[in-house]
Amino acid sequence: MPEPFPNPQALKLPYRSSPPLANRMLRAAWGIAYALLYRPTPKLLHGWRRFLLRAFGASVAGTAHPYPKCRIFAPWNLVMGEYSCLADYVDCYCVAPIRLGAHATVSQYAHLCAATHDYENPEFPPVAQPIVVADYAWVATGAFVGPGVTVGEGSVVGARAVVTRDVSPGLVVAGNPARAIKRRLPFAGPECNPAGDPK
Repeated sequence: MPEPFPNPQALKLPYRSSPPLANRMLRAAWGIAYALLYRPTPKLLHGWRRFLLRAFGASVAGTAHPYPKCRIFAPWNLVMGEYSCLADYVDCYCVAPIRLGAHATVSQYAHLCAATHDYENPEFPPVAQPIVVADYAWVATGAFVGPGVTVGEGSVVGARAVVTRDVSPGLVVAGNPARAIKRRLPFAGPECNPAGDPK
């Protein structure tokens, strides 16, 4: 029989400290800017939203399309390549860096989650790991991409898929947990990109 999980109270574990004050203040400032200056903007004002994200430390290409209702946790951990897209209602939980390559698209209601907790440690410490959505990849509607995952170049994550491991370039995956469905062959760049901006 496995040993019972230790009781944190019995171990008298120390209180887990919150993030540094500077980090909390920056997130508070971004929360205000997001609520007042980012989210209410018309969809076509990508340039204004790119400006706001850059003001908070994001690296955003001049042709990237961050949509107004995309929720971005920490812009200073976000990189958006040329013609990349974060659609409305995406949850971009960038506790660790999240990078979108050129022409990468993350569709509505998808969740990019760059943090979890170590459930084997009684203190339940946070664990943050970066996410990469490579060039010409598409994360479809409602999909979940977990911490530490790389979605390879030209690959497709199907709607509602749950991805906790790397996706090879040019591969189509779907399901929970995500499994390989087929390959996109030949993958030849933008003319094969299935995504495009959401309407």
